[in-house]
Amino acid sequence: MKSVYLAAVAVAAALAVPAQVTAHGDVTPQVIDITGLDVLGDAWTKTNPYRGNDVATRIGSSAYNQNCARCHGLDAVSGGIAPDLRYLPKGDEGDGYFADAVRNGKVRDGRVYMPKFEGILSQEGLWAIRTWLETKHED
Repeated sequence: MKSVYLAAVAVAAALAVPAQVTAHGDVTPQVIDITGLDVLGDAWTKTNPYRGNDVATRIGSSAYNQNCARCHGLDAVSGGIAPDLRYLPKGDEGDGYFADAVRNGKVRDGRVYMPKFEGILSQEGLWAIRTWLETKHED
């Protein structure tokens, strides 16, 4: 009887591990509070309308840490899993790349390397992230 009990405990423990592992690293996008930012509407702007905006920088810092850091690294310092966003070109040059990546995601050979965020996170929140990233820029 004791061996049946031990076997049941072992099976229960083995079944509990996958649930614990899948619970780690929840990648559900977190809502970005854009209070204090001008509303941009549905049509995407071609360039960052918040560049140099202190409110956008503060919002972008929080939004990055909640939605981007798990892959792109804390404080925008990549650990190698995903590109290091500190090296995106500053200004309008990098805005196009950034907007395309966050809106459409990155897919290669049918594998999703980055999910698309258009329709999930607001353009205001995403441009706030871009604003914060420019404060971390390195050449």
